[in-house]
Amino acid sequence: MRQSQMFIPTLRETPQDAESLSHRLMLKAGMIKQMASGIYTYLPITKLVLNNIEQIVREEMNRIGGVEIHMPVLHPKELWEESGRWEAYGSELMRMNDRHDREFALGPTHEEMIVALLRDELKSYKKLPLTLFQIQTKFRDELRPRYGLLRGREFIMKDAYSFHTNDESLTETYEDMYDSYSRIFKRVGLNYRAVEADSGAIGGSHTHEFMALADIGEDTIAYTEESDYAANIEKAECQPVEKSTDEMKEMSKVETPGVTSCQSLADHLDIPLGETTKTMVIKINGEFIMILVRGDQELNDVKVKAFFNAEEEIEFATEEEIMQNFNATPGSLGPVGTDIPVYLDFQVDAMVNYPTGANETNQHFINVNHNRDFEVRGTGDFRFINEGEMAIDGSGRVKFMKGIEVGQVFKLGTKYSESMGLNVLDENGRSVPVMMGCYGVGVSRTLSAIVESHHDERGIIWPKSVTPFDVHIVTANNKDETILNTAEELYETLQKEHKVLYDDRKERAGVKFADSDLIGLPYRIVVGRGAKDGMVEIKKRTDEKSVDVNIADVLSFIAEDSK
Repeated sequence: MRQSQMFIPTLRETPQDAESLSHRLMLKAGMIKQMASGIYTYLPITKLVLNNIEQIVREEMNRIGGVEIHMPVLHPKELWEESGRWEAYGSELMRMNDRHDREFALGPTHEEMIVALLRDELKSYKKLPLTLFQIQTKFRDELRPRYGLLRGREFIMKDAYSFHTNDESLTETYEDMYDSYSRIFKRVGLNYRAVEADSGAIGGSHTHEFMALADIGEDTIAYTEESDYAANIEKAECQPVEKSTDEMKEMSKVETPGVTSCQSLADHLDIPLGETTKTMVIKINGEFIMILVRGDQELNDVKVKAFFNAEEEIEFATEEEIMQNFNATPGSLGPVGTDIPVYLDFQVDAMVNYPTGANETNQHFINVNHNRDFEVRGTGDFRFINEGEMAIDGSGRVKFMKGIEVGQVFKLGTKYSESMGLNVLDENGRSVPVMMGCYGVGVSRTLSAIVESHHDERGIIWPKSVTPFDVHIVTANNKDETILNTAEELYETLQKEHKVLYDDRKERAGVKFADSDLIGLPYRIVVGRGAKDGMVEIKKRTDEKSVDVNIADVLSFIAEDSK
């Protein structure tokens, strides 16, 4: 392709509003153009890279028996009401009305649509297992679109859905997908980790996220170097704590004027922060409960939701609700004398003689002990893990790193088939709900993650598996006939075996070299003064220096270097 015929509007200055490195580089390299917040046009270079990523995805899906389809973007409200997600999905669901005032959503995911498709077609277990996938634009009304393609309102995703009559079959496909995703992200050049994760709005019983390691990552991964253990910090389990054997002391009330936080309580009592407790009042499924965590820890709402099998997002009680129910400010809350269910984090369950609020403003109890001074409804892992703690598998101390979610695999079970009536007749002629799995790859997110991982101070460095072109031919002088004729001949020759971008623009050499570094193709061939002697300069994007190569040897040089 001649660069004069391409549309690559590179920038000299770094965009000030770009928050992530990939966003900055893609804007500078003329790859994307923002049309509205979180909505981008993919320009020619980007489209070529996306095509390559999609081809890798298709190859790996075909390898495990996936069959490609294409479903509608517009989803009737009635389907989402059947699954119960029309309201539960929340404000991220983009909704609209047609001219007849019928309500629709722009699809953020396609569980409802695929079930509606297959419930009229699948009648017998003999047609299962079945795996269908598509690559399509999705829509989510993000509260705060940011980081370019990493968190947009419109994005490209590969979503696949599998259908089974039993858990063994579902598990087999889940493992196939897990392996397939591992190959996809390895092939596109990402340093990634597969981590245990929360299923979120999709639902289901078992899920792994595939996280590309990057400084800009919005997710924190807990992992150990001693094993393959890795989990999203929201999901990372904490070890139960050995219970204290200290003798219980008598509980008493103390005045705590101005104490509104665990740190101020620790200072007032002259004790370490880790010896205080934090009382949280939460509304789950419309009912209030109380959870105690250690004062130096943070409550993990994802773990709380999972513990109680909550169907909706949990809510923290407002200050007004706390005053109405306890007649005390939030900083003075405690479990003694309350009539709502009380739950303890494992760490608090191991403690004795700890302070809590007295449910009176500016009053606290000291030497509180559960099961003596108040009743405990249950204990569990309700907090975020800390770096340096022992991993749940005992392999070593947990470390943290940042990651970009580029894929996720789910075991859905019968969540959607039961609510929407997707049943088949089993071997005994009984009607049973179909078991499902769903599996997503963020294609446009993967592109951004690649840029985050492959770059230097001059621009992008494309892995060969996804590069838009293999070779960039650049002329050093547009007025030299020998140079121009040599470049034309080289362009025609190289195109027979490689994808070639020929910079034939009437620009200064310095501009061309800067753009070439920004675009980041694997090889740059400079046709300059050496052309009269049959020589060109070849520079790998990953090298600092170029080498002189005879024009007749260019093809063999690239072939040998690419091995």
